[in-house]
Amino acid sequence: MTGHPPTGLPLFRQTVRDDWIDYNGHLSEAYYVLIFGFATDALMDAAGLDAAYWDRTGCSLYTVEAHVRYLHEVARGSELTVRTTVLGVDGRKLRLLHEMFVGAPSGSPVATEELFTLHVDQTAGSAAPLPDASREYLAELLGPAPSWAGHGIRAVQPHR
Repeated sequence: MTGHPPTGLPLFRQTVRDDWIDYNGHLSEAYYVLIFGFATDALMDAAGLDAAYWDRTGCSLYTVEAHVRYLHEVARGSELTVRTTVLGVDGRKLRLLHEMFVGAPSGSPVATEELFTLHVDQTAGSAAPLPDASREYLAELLGPAPSWAGHGIRAVQPHR
């Protein structure tokens, strides 16, 4: 992706742990999602949607759809950086993109995750408006969507 969030959301960093390595000697697929989840938590904290917010309001972001692309293998001990871009935000919805890199966030990512989330009031059991301050903060982080964003898995034609 070439665009960067205008206000420069802090990057999330994580070192690959030994127990996250699969039998092929690379980062297991579940841990890509775990690391992306940590990056989402960091965004929520920065936007004021942290644990204290949940305690006060009973509201939180719920992921309702995710699309992960595993692009390159990641080795044990790799220093990972996740760059997050907000692709869209409105009253109750947030669409965001995580790009995972080994080392600095440049060149091609090793994985990406596109998320569609809803702000949910757990007491009411339904979507609820984002707080104005959080929505405004997230809107400042809007960036362009890469050409591959918004596409699902392409069907594979059976071999005959």
